[in-house]
Amino acid sequence: MDAAELAGKIRGGDKCVGYWVMLDAPVAAERIAALGYDYVVLDGQHGFIGYEGILAGLTAIEGARGAVGLVRVEACHPTPIGRALDAGAGGVIVPLVDTAGDAAVAVAAGRFPPQGRRSYGPMRGAARPAEVNERTLVIAMIETPEGLANVAEICATPGLDGVYIGPSDLSMALGGAYPGDPAIERDFEEALERVRQAAAKAGIAAGIHTPRGEVAARRLAEGFTFATVSGDLSHLEQAAAAHLKAARGISP
Repeated sequence: MDAAELAGKIRGGDKCVGYWVMLDAPVAAERIAALGYDYVVLDGQHGFIGYEGILAGLTAIEGARGAVGLVRVEACHPTPIGRALDAGAGGVIVPLVDTAGDAAVAVAAGRFPPQGRRSYGPMRGAARPAEVNERTLVIAMIETPEGLANVAEICATPGLDGVYIGPSDLSMALGGAYPGDPAIERDFEEALERVRQAAAKAGIAAGIHTPRGEVAARRLAEGFTFATVSGDLSHLEQAAAAHLKAARGISP
């Protein structure tokens, strides 16, 4: 799959499944990208990846000729958005989008004129600006009280392709003592439904991060367009712990 195909699927409402990468390990990202996921996200906000790592990771993902590389940028600002796209990202996931104005900034930074304000310069996958605009995804994260309150206006932002729920921050924004706090489970599920409905009304995609494949399947069945499965750091820890217990004869 290439970036144009992924953009078409996301915008068309086709169900997509992705994977999350936090470690600066291009070879590992390449192997994950070849497994059959629709996209692989490199985390430039909380991950341990610098700009050179993002460039190398995107190149490795592209070399696998499977998934499309996306980047969760460090901030809703034109510089990290433009640099991620120049490095070859098929799209950006933009954190801490609180208002429609924030979403408009993200869209403008991800599109060349006349649709936006992205600066044209030496970049990977250089092509006609109109072609790049068509295949580039711009997705806003909903993870704060303000973002949730303004989700309908955010979703209605012209040029925005989708919204993406960060469940850890959103659960704490709803009053949870920690990510996944069961005390706010009902409020959390209601918030998810609110985001899904706002996205559907605006005709854009709704995505969510999930801890396991089973949860991703459930969220897709509930109406989310795309779901990301956990991530490399969590899975590395889980696999190592499971093998250690097995080696020591400890029951799971």
